[in-house]
Amino acid sequence: MGRLTGKTAIVTAAGQGIGRATAERFIAEGARVVAVDLNEDALSTLEGCETQVLDVLDKEAIERLVERFGSVDILFNCVGIVDAGTILTTTEEVFDRAYAINVKSAYAMIRAFLPGMIAKGRGSIVNVASVAGSIIAVADRFAYGTTKAALIGLTKSVALDFVQQGIRCNAICPGTVQSPSLDQRLEATGDAEAARRQFMARQPMGRIGQPEEIAELAVYLASDAASFTTGTVNIIDGGWANA
Repeated sequence: MGRLTGKTAIVTAAGQGIGRATAERFIAEGARVVAVDLNEDALSTLEGCETQVLDVLDKEAIERLVERFGSVDILFNCVGIVDAGTILTTTEEVFDRAYAINVKSAYAMIRAFLPGMIAKGRGSIVNVASVAGSIIAVADRFAYGTTKAALIGLTKSVALDFVQQGIRCNAICPGTVQSPSLDQRLEATGDAEAARRQFMARQPMGRIGQPEEIAELAVYLASDAASFTTGTVNIIDGGWANA
């Protein structure tokens, strides 16, 4: 039996990167996984789970998801966006979009699925924040750092408010992790290889993290092995924050 046998999990941004690796790891650990993403093509290549195209900012679509799949045991909020810029170069439109995707998406998903967890008397919520934000400051990442720090505040609030109802809520704070979105950002610099070397140089371990490494931590936090763990901020960054 796997560590998540008998549990139902919702995984957002499951089409690629950390979300996909986590969905695949949850499946391997025996969970019934509902993988959601905006990218239907990416979802189509996931095996061993149920999939649903979903805009996590669409309240009515989320409500339909709850109606279709009912209560769940695990909610893994992985949706996120990275924007470059300082407070002076980040427009209000860009900032609002970052807040909506990085914070409000988790707010919407938790509000939708939390009542079912409370009714069952148990549930694990795992939010993917970032080491960039309230852990360390990263240059030219104003919107990203601010909103990911807000996600940590959301995590702690939910953890405290519902701990006596059997709900656990924890945050994962990755450092730089390999993903298609990272590749896109590196390409956008005009010299992807040089940018990659710079990213690797700031990691004390001398390498970029792999999504499967984050997924292993997600499995632990989602499982009963972490039954005494809630409201925590779990740094997994190759030592970046200690550099």
